[in-house]
Amino acid sequence: MRPETTGEESASPAELVTACVQRARDAMDGVADYNQQQADELVRAVGWAAYERERCRELSELAVETTGLGDVDDKFAKKRRKIPGAMAEMLGEETIGVVDVDEEHNLVEIAKPVGVVGAVVPSTNPGATPALLTMMAVKSRNAIVLSPSPRGRQVCERFVEYVHEQLAAVGAPRDLVQLLPTPITKDKTYELMDRVDVLQVTGSADNVRAGQESGTPNYCVGKGNPVGIVDETADVSAAAERIATSKSFDNSTSCSSEGNVVVVDDVYDETVRALERAGGYSCDDAQRHGLRELLFPDGETLNADALAVPPAELTEMAGIDNPSASAADFLMVRGQGVGPDYPLAGEKITPVLNVFRVEDIDEAFALTREILDYEGAGHSTSIHTSDRDRAVRAGREIDVARLLVNQVHSHSNGGRYDNGLGSTLSEGAGTWGGNQLDENVTYEQFYQTTTVTRPIPDATEPDPEALFEPYLG
Repeated sequence: MRPETTGEESASPAELVTACVQRARDAMDGVADYNQQQADELVRAVGWAAYERERCRELSELAVETTGLGDVDDKFAKKRRKIPGAMAEMLGEETIGVVDVDEEHNLVEIAKPVGVVGAVVPSTNPGATPALLTMMAVKSRNAIVLSPSPRGRQVCERFVEYVHEQLAAVGAPRDLVQLLPTPITKDKTYELMDRVDVLQVTGSADNVRAGQESGTPNYCVGKGNPVGIVDETADVSAAAERIATSKSFDNSTSCSSEGNVVVVDDVYDETVRALERAGGYSCDDAQRHGLRELLFPDGETLNADALAVPPAELTEMAGIDNPSASAADFLMVRGQGVGPDYPLAGEKITPVLNVFRVEDIDEAFALTREILDYEGAGHSTSIHTSDRDRAVRAGREIDVARLLVNQVHSHSNGGRYDNGLGSTLSEGAGTWGGNQLDENVTYEQFYQTTTVTRPIPDATEPDPEALFEPYLG
């Protein structure tokens, strides 16, 4: 049984979406009296819908089958890792009723839902992203309407079917979680953007832009293109293993997979050799040219047919006839420059790593800033170093929302149990990336508060003469 649509072929997109959002509001009425324990049970039910081993495997297989993107085992591992990670952060946290009492300032914070959430989700993570966003939404008794990409529709549809089964099992309204009425079109998606209370868009630049321009409060997120830095103090072997793991995972579907690595000259050759031992293949100039022509046939637009395909298929498409290249976990090309004439320095969403050689750490920081200014502003950077002060310096000099130190970027940028970042698949890039959010999208974005304030007994009025003493003295 598939998620229901209205079946009213004559209805306009506006009418269909309006009815869908109204059903969501009605469902919210059905859980308006839920306490925190009941809301947490909704979170657990949604998580189990996608985490349970057989369903998780089915969603992962269906994702690769229908989108052609990524790797089944990695998608399975991603959901089995991210869902418990997000759930561990949510369960037990207060998002309903009185959540904070400030005795000193006589303030009481009362948490409430944000309303109906609209989520536009990408084909790169058609199962994991909806699962996490839905858990975040229901944590505070919100309803959510999912609008998947055309390639990811079947996976999202199956996920919603499983969620409805679990909601029924806990006696909750099924319309708390809905799929936009099919067939899903841009008109319906844009209509959804206008009619929901809060919008979250993870995906194409066009959809992110549309979400930001909709006028609806939103947590749309910026384009990825993380840069990894390897300095002369790094444990090169460990750094290479981390970079290789990050780059090859799920055939680089993640926006948190490094697009570029900047290596200081003193350890450049050693780092390249270590990356090769870790599964990378170093392309020569002709092979690099073939990859560029494949990935950016018009010199600018990323070839959708080449996204997130395994190296064996990628090399065949690029005309690279080399068994070592085909057997590699990822391909490496020598960085030539940054900007429109060098599209390989931009976001690629494919297992191709652009490797730059620089003289020293000052040049590494400067080149990292240049790459991010070209594509990926504000998103994230990683540094592999044993110098604690240098890591802090990187955080000061590079304008990104997240600066990861000695971590597997694609596994850690969206939060892990061991790094303190919120567990998500949607990362804000701050005003650097044109976003309203400079942190990871978590359940905390899906409730709002009423502040009750009372007079503070014996409060003292500020003394202007004391405050302006340097001017008045």
